[in-house]
Amino acid sequence: MDCRQCATPLDRPGDYCLVCHTANADAVVLELGDERATVTCLSDGEVRGERTVTTTPEDGESDEKAVVQLRNFAGLIADEVRRKRPEEVYVTGDRAVIGAVREQLHHEFFRVEGEDPVQRVVERQGEPALEVVDAAPAEKLGGSHSTLIGNREGQRVIQTVAGHPHVKKVIPGPIDAGGSSSPTGVRAKATRADGNGNVRVLIRDGSSVQENRVVTTAGDRELGEHVRADLNEALRDAGLQDEE
Repeated sequence: MDCRQCATPLDRPGDYCLVCHTANADAVVLELGDERATVTCLSDGEVRGERTVTTTPEDGESDEKAVVQLRNFAGLIADEVRRKRPEEVYVTGDRAVIGAVREQLHHEFFRVEGEDPVQRVVERQGEPALEVVDAAPAEKLGGSHSTLIGNREGQRVIQTVAGHPHVKKVIPGPIDAGGSSSPTGVRAKATRADGNGNVRVLIRDGSSVQENRVVTTAGDRELGEHVRADLNEALRDAGLQDEE
């Protein structure tokens, strides 16, 4: 593939051109497994290139070696993204690998689901982009209820949710002490988005439940569902939600 601006041959399809400083990929889609990853670059709604990155864990590896192996695998994937310098990075797959790759890149990750993630990204690129709220989590708290259940863990739930770039405001609700008891400590879950793209985050601590309204920048249910999936993923990564 040649650069679309100056026609200089590129080492790999979709690479950023170092001659005329032109990006040749608008987006990158990462399909990440624990041993195999596919990196697909897109430009103008079309696939420009695809590359597979693999790793081979050895049986009986120590925890330390497994950590190094994962970090090296994530590094190879991150290098592929850096070569493209895309505007957007979409990701699906193994959570541990996603987390390891995220640590090595400065890009915001957008979750994408479905049997054909690449096609879904092509479709989503035609949708209006969600507004990013550049504010500290504490600035996004509102409402008349200031008490949160779960003490420090409850605060961590709210901080995790409010830290999402497409969340405008988190409004804590009243506490209901009549729910069924949960033996696993504080747990949280974002519920299905409403017609305006907003969701609710339920925090459960023992038999107490608190419903917190989350105002997002999504304007409809479909885009709100993308934000909901991101929030639940962040809560799982933070150890605040059980594996599904």
